[in-house]
Amino acid sequence: MTGKTRAKLRSLAMPQPSLFQIGKGGITDELLKGISQSLDKRELVKITVLKNCPSEKADVMRELCESLKTEPIALIGNKIVIYRRSEVEGANHIEL
Repeated sequence: MTGKTRAKLRSLAMPQPSLFQIGKGGITDELLKGISQSLDKRELVKITVLKNCPSEKADVMRELCESLKTEPIALIGNKIVIYRRSEVEGANHIEL
């Protein structure tokens, strides 16, 4: 993924609200399932990492990307943005 593509996706993610929060429970199977379903529908998801999360934000992003096979887009403050091209028909595909 090129820098221009990442910048475009980052700009698309800025006005979106965070759909998920990761707190003291860390990354659970239910959380991964929910994020995966959102990625199938939206392709771009913003996640908030709360202060009581036991893991570092960079580690959380790395684990999410490995588990969900996504591209890391941004890690700004306590927000994580990830992207995965959806194979589902009727999804809101982002033109890159």
